[in-house]
Amino acid sequence: MRVAIGADHAGFALKTHLVATLQADGHDVVDLGTDSDETVDYPPICAAVGRAVVAGDADRGIVLGGSGQGEQLAANKVRGVRAALCNDLYTARLSREHNDANVLSMGGRIVAAGLADEILRLWLATEFEGGRHQRRVEQIAAIERGEEG
Repeated sequence: MRVAIGADHAGFALKTHLVATLQADGHDVVDLGTDSDETVDYPPICAAVGRAVVAGDADRGIVLGGSGQGEQLAANKVRGVRAALCNDLYTARLSREHNDANVLSMGGRIVAAGLADEILRLWLATEFEGGRHQRRVEQIAAIERGEEG
């Protein structure tokens, strides 16, 4: 799988760890920054990850910050992104099964490396269930297009 990843300064250490995990697991990684723990604004990085996914340059995306919350919000501003904040295994699984999330957000100040590996692997391996959930994902996309009724 080709995975785009980006982080701000607070998520940099976790990004470095997850890049190594992804590569060790055989995934191709598109690293969109940042490249240090120097303070940087996260919105452009998260948008770049989202755009890579929507454009098909990556199959999935990962955005990382201190809490992951702002990163999720920024990524979700890109049309076609369904970013999910998953700082635990349960939400990681459901974000894929029920919401077909294509961008994973985590907090580097919340999730330790070992748990982050578990979340990442579960999230990448979990398939979208479709069915009744497909209808809801389509409704989300309609809202995004301004077609909510």
